[in-house]
Amino acid sequence: MRRGPRRFPVLLLAAFAAVVLVLSSCAQIPRSGPVGKSKEESAGNLNVPDFFPPPPQPGAGPETVIEDFYGAGSGYADDYAVARQYLTQSLSVSWKSDKRTLVYRKAQVVPTSVENEFRYELDLAYAVDADGVATHYPEGTLESIPVTVEQVDGEWRMSQVPDGTAIPEQTFRVIYGAYPIYFYDPGFDYAVPDYRWFIKKKTVKAMTSALLAGPAPYLRGAVVSAFPSGIRLVRESVPVVSGAAQVDLSAKELVEASAEDRQRMQNQLLLTFRTQPDVISVQLRADQDLVRVEDTGAVLPPVLEKSVPARQIVVSNGELARYENNRLTPLPDMQPVAGLGPQEPAESPASKSVAFLNGSGSTLYSMLPGQEPRPLTTRSTLTRPSFSLQDWVWTAGPGANGGTQVVAFKPSAAAKGGAVPAVSLTPRWLAGRSVKEFRVSREGTRALVISELRGRTSIQVTGIVRNPDGSPRGLTSPVTLEASNGVDHGVWVNSATVVVMKASASGNVAPELVPLTTGLPQQLPAWPGLTGLSAGNGGDEIYGQSAAGLFQRVGNGWELQLKGPIDPAFPG
Repeated sequence: MRRGPRRFPVLLLAAFAAVVLVLSSCAQIPRSGPVGKSKEESAGNLNVPDFFPPPPQPGAGPETVIEDFYGAGSGYADDYAVARQYLTQSLSVSWKSDKRTLVYRKAQVVPTSVENEFRYELDLAYAVDADGVATHYPEGTLESIPVTVEQVDGEWRMSQVPDGTAIPEQTFRVIYGAYPIYFYDPGFDYAVPDYRWFIKKKTVKAMTSALLAGPAPYLRGAVVSAFPSGIRLVRESVPVVSGAAQVDLSAKELVEASAEDRQRMQNQLLLTFRTQPDVISVQLRADQDLVRVEDTGAVLPPVLEKSVPARQIVVSNGELARYENNRLTPLPDMQPVAGLGPQEPAESPASKSVAFLNGSGSTLYSMLPGQEPRPLTTRSTLTRPSFSLQDWVWTAGPGANGGTQVVAFKPSAAAKGGAVPAVSLTPRWLAGRSVKEFRVSREGTRALVISELRGRTSIQVTGIVRNPDGSPRGLTSPVTLEASNGVDHGVWVNSATVVVMKASASGNVAPELVPLTTGLPQQLPAWPGLTGLSAGNGGDEIYGQSAAGLFQRVGNGWELQLKGPIDPAFPG
């Protein structure tokens, strides 16, 4: 029995600001330091302690054998050789250890009414599939594993048990690490991280297999891969020789790929292996033969972190204004809008479009330089507008029948006086939910969604699926992040992290940095009366708004920047 599954890919915060250097046949990851020794398989983090679980003890009862078998799940050496000793001979051959990893807070063996049949009951914390995609479960989620035992030469052995291992949460965090594998936005311009959990000493091969298998469920349709469907590893390892990861792929798909696609494949692997200190470069091989990857000049390395400009759009004295270098200036060539009571403005990162809500928060307006403000939609409530890099402006609110809708418009694509391209989406997972925040990620493939249902808040990330012309087509089933209940504000900090908070004009407010991982949120210093959030490039550029003015996060506190302007937002 399970309750409240939360699927999401995972990793600790990794902020990258370099570009990939591609060479002709062996692309390299820029690093200083020695290349290192040759080895058949990258060992990953060599400082991880090894676990040596005991083998079966003579005379042990069924319950002890079951407990010790799962205790041996920490001993992954030689394909869980110790754990296999607890199984009958036939099961030890067929049991697939890497099918899944169940991570529990506590566990117990429970007898059943059937002789020699038991249940191993877990308070399930995480489940990690064969590709490293993790699902988080709240405390109290029960997982019941059926186990059958029999006697072999007078000793109890397990004759039936599902594939996979189960380990305590404390052990899991020692053995496993969270790492990014990378995919592309549909235009191959930006790298999109997809966070997975792998055994720290077996990362390179696991990363490669996961990459070839495709993105995590919440990113499917929103991102693309340079690797064609059906391509596979032809060896059971990815040797790292003199710092070069030798990725041996099925020949047909690799040889038939275009020179540009092979270069994108190599770039994708380079990005994915950046966290591996013993990998300096990547070689593509077709059935062990080196495949030359030529730089045609047509492929640029993808941008790892899409940065935002240093300026913010704000409301100052009832008009839209620009806040930059601690100064306020008028927005260039924009009409006055004070009569509309503008609030919650947004500025496009791709054009000169701006958008804002009216004083009641019920109508979304857009505006282009030299043009009058234009109403786009009216609802009982709307979320703050958010522009994507593709120049669509997004908001969410109740539809005509009361159901939750997410809508997007592209004002810059409309002829003067013509209709604005518009898309309305009604994802099933938002049914009945009240959306508090909808913020598109910097590269435009994902959105942060904060919503509420019956007093419980969910902080989720969904993938944005687009048509070939770039227009939005749908939102994927989201992943759920961890943070305190009641959150109603959130923004992207970079490609790997969001910052969220529950606004309060009277109490102390402590925003939380939430990584797109199963890691715990990091609480930022509390400050009285925070009612708004904005974030630039990284954790040092987080701003909070209160009645006292605009504050910037500085170390373990907040520092006043300017009094007067409200509702700040970086482009996006």
